[in-house]
Parts: sequence; structure tokens; C-alpha cells
Amino acid sequence: MADDLAWSDVGYQGAEFYETPNIDSLAASGMTFENGYPGAANCLPSRSCIMSGMYAPRTKMYQPGGVAKGSPEWMRLLVPNTEDREGDGMIQSTTSLNPSTFTLAKLLNGAGYKTVHLGKWHLGSSGLGFDINDLDGRGAGLEMDSKLYGDKDVAEWITDAAVSHIEESAAKGNKEPFFLYINHWDVHIPLNARANVIEKYQQKLDSKKWSKDWKPVYAAMVEAVDTSVGRIQKALHDTGLAEDTLIIFTSDNGGHAGGTWNDPLRGSKGSFYEGGIRVPLIMNWAGTIEPGSLCQTPVTGVDYMPTFAELAGAELPSSQAVDGLSVVPLMKGEPVAERTIFWHYPLYLHGRTQVKPIYGTDLMRWRTTPCSVIRKGDWKLMYFFETGTSELYNVREDMREKNDLAAQYPEKVDRMLKELQSWQDETNADIPTTLNPDFDPDFKYVRATKAK
Repeated sequence: MADDLAWSDVGYQGAEFYETPNIDSLAASGMTFENGYPGAANCLPSRSCIMSGMYAPRTKMYQPGGVAKGSPEWMRLLVPNTEDREGDGMIQSTTSLNPSTFTLAKLLNGAGYKTVHLGKWHLGSSGLGFDINDLDGRGAGLEMDSKLYGDKDVAEWITDAAVSHIEESAAKGNKEPFFLYINHWDVHIPLNARANVIEKYQQKLDSKKWSKDWKPVYAAMVEAVDTSVGRIQKALHDTGLAEDTLIIFTSDNGGHAGGTWNDPLRGSKGSFYEGGIRVPLIMNWAGTIEPGSLCQTPVTGVDYMPTFAELAGAELPSSQAVDGLSVVPLMKGEPVAERTIFWHYPLYLHGRTQVKPIYGTDLMRWRTTPCSVIRKGDWKLMYFFETGTSELYNVREDMREKNDLAAQYPEKVDRMLKELQSWQDETNADIPTTLNPDFDPDFKYVRATKAK
């Protein structure tokens, strides 16, 4: 899993400047998912959804730091923020996955797998059942979480460790099946990469006129991830384990506006428009998944738990909810039952690509405001708690989300909203309802305009 890699950052999705030959090869020899989604629009809840098989409202993991990001004075609703953790309208937000959670690692340990996590963690101080937790590939413990961003060598170290684990398993005659959970720190900011690779892309940028002012350092970070994918795939083939191994490549959320563009999608990391939640997703399994196949069925982060349980012959937990479904049939080109997928974020998040205004103004400040989102078939409904309003898009026909169809299809809005509200009740979703007593839209608008 790459960190903050955009849906359009890879060659097989039409990347113009970045070079991803190994990821593209993985896609060509496997299955690509046109509608691949994480369970959230940013890193911490996205990872909690993968590891627990539960949607974010069940774990209360919404945001690194546990608080909203942005000026609390611009927030119409009272939520946990950087200045005031008290009196937050009873919104719960945590930064650690409960150690008692039945995780993917525990699931696979019970089925006889060796479980190894390499790279970024973001799930708290507990190892959550992994046999090995190594944040830099050289033995760094969980105390190093969030301290390896921008390290130009860490992608290679993580890959070295992954290849070693593959070779060790092969040396044992494949008697010890393994689960490698590889979490790259790239391409998360701060942007940094090896000088010779940056120079390669600087020369490419200077060679002609491009559609955008691409960042050579970001391109070099993309290449670091791509090189890792190629080395791991080669190690599996060289050891004879490829036909016994499912490889999944994805990103934890959409691209960060400080590094890349998410065109043609709207929004960026942190937004619940497609630019924040649609990601590259490839599944590759030599001899099982048809090369060059394409799946249009939406898949989301909570699906990994039931998928891995089916593949490993493991039992799903009875102690907690399992929100996803197994996508094993999709890998075989078979359909799955139509279902609805959800997202929920009860906080505020500012950022460079701003798609929501301060309430009562036209001043764009937010990547997202508190909202819940439902996708059912081709339709996606977004409900925003500040305004009590919905937006409706047919994302198959309009992936750019330019045409809000809520006014045109009020009955569909009502049906989807009722299903969304039922899901909120079932998951005990935290919904902000208390007004922020410090919010004054007229004053804040004047102040923000002057600051600008």
C-alpha cells in the first residue's frame, strides 16, 4: 500500500508524467478495479478499516491527532478541535485501534500464517497480533510511527525486508504461509527522494512543455514505490511462490494536493468526492486471476477481512461486526451480491484543495465538513451535517461529479438517505449536532477575507 498515491498517478490509469512500469505490469498480468475505495479519505481511519474489517464509526478513528484540522472559529458545529477537547458535543474520536480488536493479523495467525507488518503503522501502540512489526525494514518499533516521512531510503529498506521474508519462507519449502502487510511511507509529504532520480525527472520536465508543472521529487517518490513493487513481484517468481501468492496493490486514500493532482477526479485526500476516496487497486494471482481483467464492482477497505478469511480458510470473528464482503468471486470473474458501501467523517478538515466553504459564506476553506456518504450501484449520495443538505451523483456516468442530481431525483435521495441513516444508527456513528458558540459567520468572513 502506497501512502497518498492518487488514482491517476499510475501509468495504467493514464499518468502523463510519472513512470510506473512495475505497477503497470502487475495490472496487465492481474485484475484492475475501476472502483477501488479505502474505507476513509485519510490515512488513520483507512488503515483501521483494513485491519479491523469495520467501518470508522465502530472504531471511532477519524483523524490523526483525534481532532479536526483548521480554525475552530470557522466551524459551525462543535467537534473535537486543536484548541478545545472539552465540550465537543460528545463526538468521540480516538487515534488507536483497541488492542482487543480482532484484526487481520489475528485472523491469519489462527490459520497458521506468519504475519509481518512493514512500514507505516498509524494504529496505536499495540502490535495488534502481528508476529513482526517493523516500521523501516531495519527493526524500527512502533515508537517510530510518523517519524519516517520523507526518508529517501526507507522504501528500499522496507523492500529489502519483504524480499528477505519471501526468501526465508521459500527456503522452508513453503511450509509456513505468510501475510506481508507492506505500508510505504512514500508518497506522503514532505517530498523527498534520491537526488539522481529527482534529476532524471527534472530533465524530463525540462524536455518539453507539459500540461501541468509536475514535481520531479514527487515523481521520484512514485518511482521508489514502483521499484518496490517490481522487486517483490520478482522475488515471488524467483522463489517459485508466485502461483501460491495473492498480491494486492493499492493506496490508503486519494492524492495529497501538496504533491500531485487528482484529475479528472474532484477533490483530494481528505475529501469525500472521488478524488479523496477513489484509489488504484490491483489484485494479481498468477494462475488464478485472469491477466488483463477489469472489475467495475466497487470494493472497499472493510472487504479485506472476509476476503482473506475465505482464502485462508479462517473463521471470521463473532466478537465484532464484519462490515465487508469477500471479493474472491470477483477475482474469478464472478459477480457478488449487490451491496451498499458507506463512509463517515464527523470532523472538519482544511487543506489546499478546498471544496467546501465556511458556512454562510462563499469562502472556500475545507477539504471536507462533517458528512456521511453512501454509494449504491452507480449512485453516490453525500449528506453534509452543517447544512442538512444532500448531493447526488451518478459516478459511473459522471466520475468528475460535476452534475449534482439531488433536485432531479428527490425520491432516490430520500431512499438513499433513509438507508444511510439506518447505517448510522447501526454503527453508532458520531453525528455533530451542537452549534459552536464561537462561530460567527459574518465576523469570520470579514476576518478570513482580510487574511487572504
